[in-house]
Amino acid sequence: MATIAILGAGMMGSALTTPLVDRGHSLRLIGTHLDTEIIGALKAGREHPTLKLPLSPQIQGYFHDELPQALESVDALALGVSSAGVEWASQILLPFLRPRLPILMVSKGLAWHGEKLVILPDLLQTRWPRELELHPVAVAGPCIAGELARREQTCVLFTSRSASATAAWAALARGPYYHVFPSDDPIGSEVCAALKNAFAMGIGFAAGLHEARGQLAGSIAMHNYEAALYAQSIHEMKRVIALLRGEPETAAGLAGAGDLNVTCNGGRTGRFGRWLGLGLGLQEAILRMQGATLECLEILSVLRGACAHYEQRGELARGELPLLEHLMEVALDGRPIQMPFERFFDAAAPEAER
Repeated sequence: MATIAILGAGMMGSALTTPLVDRGHSLRLIGTHLDTEIIGALKAGREHPTLKLPLSPQIQGYFHDELPQALESVDALALGVSSAGVEWASQILLPFLRPRLPILMVSKGLAWHGEKLVILPDLLQTRWPRELELHPVAVAGPCIAGELARREQTCVLFTSRSASATAAWAALARGPYYHVFPSDDPIGSEVCAALKNAFAMGIGFAAGLHEARGQLAGSIAMHNYEAALYAQSIHEMKRVIALLRGEPETAAGLAGAGDLNVTCNGGRTGRFGRWLGLGLGLQEAILRMQGATLECLEILSVLRGACAHYEQRGELARGELPLLEHLMEVALDGRPIQMPFERFFDAAAPEAER
């Protein structure tokens, strides 16, 4: 069995310890500067403050200033930081990396890198010396941290630029309830993993709009609205995947349709969308989320700038991503929700509707 370190003690990084411990590995959970309370609770034998359950007593907790001890002689490393922490993690880990160290990342996002959007595993590779031959493996697919930590049946994709790196991490992590499927499409998988956060926010608008009318949840509750946005979300995922030279059909599988479904039903981003649908302003909606990381806002900000560049180069037509564009207007500009259904599915509006 292996000695594995996980940097980032948030919900997903901590939840990942469960299947790895159950596989018999020795686990070291390293908090960032934001995770002091979590690591303190782990060291004291208390429950995880956000997962609301105790982690295995076999897990060793380390504060961020104990990084050198935590990374000593590890066989594999996982990054449980948010997308905003990837650059920071790449720098603090650099002195401790060795050639071909198996690296896994649960971070979800895209980054603007000069002239193009890049997936986070590729971003990491630009930050580390090529001679180290590191091939970060990304996790995509439907996985609610609280369910994984409670050993609910979960299916995910592992993907990277290296089939052998993917296989190595799959062998470490795969278990009776954590079902790992390898994918040879890191671009498609990671685009879906990032975009699903933005789209789940939009689908969440429906619940808030319905509630704002004084209506209750039930079988009649703007589900038609939600379904149309869900389908358009998959449609636009495919277009962005194609733009980055990935495999568009990946959006129809676990990484796209699967992850979007679980994020709408159990993720924090859908709850955030509900607050916006209720008519709360951006800052008030953020406050209602009580400090939860909102990667939907970060990915929308990145995409706004990126799409403008792709449009200028003629690689993306203006108005080709109507749902994403409207989500940017609502979440970043404070515009009212007026969903452009007539522009969905590449269809121009009939003359009478214009």
